[in-house]
Amino acid sequence: MVARFPEPMKALIPRVLPVVVAILAMLALAAAVAAWRGFRPLSPEEPSGRAAPVPEAPDGQGNFAVGQALPQLPAAASAPASGYREIDWQALLPKGWDPLAPFKGLKLEEIEDGDPRAQIALYKARQYWKRAPVERSLDGVPVRLPGFVVSLDAEGEAMREFLLVPYFGACIHVPPPPANQVIHVRTDHPLPALRTMDTVWVSGVMRVESAETMMGYAGYAMHGARVERYLAPAGR
Repeated sequence: MVARFPEPMKALIPRVLPVVVAILAMLALAAAVAAWRGFRPLSPEEPSGRAAPVPEAPDGQGNFAVGQALPQLPAAASAPASGYREIDWQALLPKGWDPLAPFKGLKLEEIEDGDPRAQIALYKARQYWKRAPVERSLDGVPVRLPGFVVSLDAEGEAMREFLLVPYFGACIHVPPPPANQVIHVRTDHPLPALRTMDTVWVSGVMRVESAETMMGYAGYAMHGARVERYLAPAGR
């Protein structure tokens, strides 16, 4: 069925639509900055998670706030027998690169509804984050790290391809993170118990390999990755 608007409404649409777009852009901009500022790996003193095979994991994954990251195991607790070096998301950022550079000089609290600066800043940020440089020393290194799943397969199907992101809501509730904070993961076997925003450990050989997907840009890739469910510590 084709929607039909009354004549007065048709006249209003061209004037209202740009305002709506600008407001949405401002909200997305604020959410992106807040998510990135709020993202941080937890310190070694804070409780860490443990891994379990995906098929045996419970349905509940806990409640997370947008921008919240997962607890990280201290480096000393990494299992050397696994052959994978445990890293945190900060390791994927080249030294000296500033993800918030596009927002320098912009005071979000001073931007009002419909301000075109929000659209401009969001566009600049997306272009800047899309071309984010990667840490090339990680290429070919077997690594392991926790994150959130963003499915690239049809919902309800066994998953074999997804993006791994560092904080809750990325690519779903807020714009995608910089490309150097996104890993394009492929598995050899389907994972039937996995859904978007589930929490997992991913182990595999890190590749510096860019990918453009429907959910965002990735600066890294893992092929044939091992995926384990991340279980939040008791009492979290």
